[in-house]
Amino acid sequence: MDLRQHLEEELKKDFQLLKEYENEKRNENDPGLRNKWETKIQSIKQDIKKRQEELNQLPITSPNSSLNQSFSQDLGFGVKLEMVYIPGGTFYMGAPKTEEESLDYERPQHYVTVKPFYMGKYTITQEQWEKVVYSCPPVARELNSRPAYFPGDKLPVERVSWNDAVEFCARLSHKTGQKYRLPSEAEWEYACRAGSAKPFAFGDTITTDVVNYDGNYTYGNAPKGEYRVRTTPVGTFQPNAFGLYDMHGNVWEWCADTWHDNYEGAPNDGSAWISEINQNVKLLRGGSWLYDPDYCRSAYRINDSLDNYNNDIGFRVV
Repeated sequence: MDLRQHLEEELKKDFQLLKEYENEKRNENDPGLRNKWETKIQSIKQDIKKRQEELNQLPITSPNSSLNQSFSQDLGFGVKLEMVYIPGGTFYMGAPKTEEESLDYERPQHYVTVKPFYMGKYTITQEQWEKVVYSCPPVARELNSRPAYFPGDKLPVERVSWNDAVEFCARLSHKTGQKYRLPSEAEWEYACRAGSAKPFAFGDTITTDVVNYDGNYTYGNAPKGEYRVRTTPVGTFQPNAFGLYDMHGNVWEWCADTWHDNYEGAPNDGSAWISEINQNVKLLRGGSWLYDPDYCRSAYRINDSLDNYNNDIGFRVV
């Protein structure tokens, strides 16, 4: 076992202890005993910080993305971040007036040319979030190591704000030596469609056999389905043609752009549309387990405050 593997094994044990201490503190009612658990928590956090500093002194092995292939980024402790190569291309962004349930802020439709990029195969999971948050010092803000309402290593992290997602990307970039960020709205829709001009990457409609949404409601000629009332593990359903999972439903996904009421004046190069106006209002895409299927359409867009979070809001990185 080399030094990196040894440090990662020790960190894995430290993380497990930290979880146990936090659970003990959470379940303890006696103030004195809670203080004792807090002392242990701070001590183990110092151990984690020290080991991580030692890890950071070791050379970073960067993924070889020069062959335009998907790659797996090692986050340590047995946790990987799978990145999918998205080939560049031109697509027609937005929804036509003939599309069922479409709205004016999804128009005017316009051609956008997107450069090749890499996108997370899945939304960021709770184990990925936890490992990065624990192992990297803050860049601009503190982060809750376990913010999710629905706990589970393979479940998407949720209850994260736009600011939280940006901070995570900054820490991930520092940890890996790679540049990670939120996708632009154009990149997101291009990746979601994966060549489809229909309302969904899978065609004219969806069912709860392929997407996690509120199955009490329908879109097009689809039948009613299951309402799971929670998130599902990433990779539960089939991917789109690019190999991306859960671009429709499960959790909303933050994009980098500021909100605009329509596409008048939108860039056509795939870049994020950042405006001095509405800087505090950001974009969400994809729909979620809590919403009707029409909210899961490839073109559907919604806005929210950059500090807001909910148990159906997550993100993926590019």
